[in-house]
Amino acid sequence: MKNLTILEVGGLEAFLVMIIGFIVVVLFIVSLVIAAITKVIYEWNNENKFTSGQFWRTVLISMLIGGLISGFICGGM
Repeated sequence: MKNLTILEVGGLEAFLVMIIGFIVVVLFIVSLVIAAITKVIYEWNNENKFTSGQFWRTVLISMLIGGLISGFICGGM
């Protein structure tokens, strides 16, 4: 007997989209927190400013790394 994947069963596309959407939202929130912590550390005792471009770049890099980790875990290692 063959094992069926979630895409072969049919009618579960919305469930799959919800899971992916949930992962993206959680990654975005976690990345915002990581970028805020990075900004506080960067500006702690320096005159340097953490620009808005650096902030959003940090969010993007954090989301990409989080996506790789979640793909590795959800993909079955």
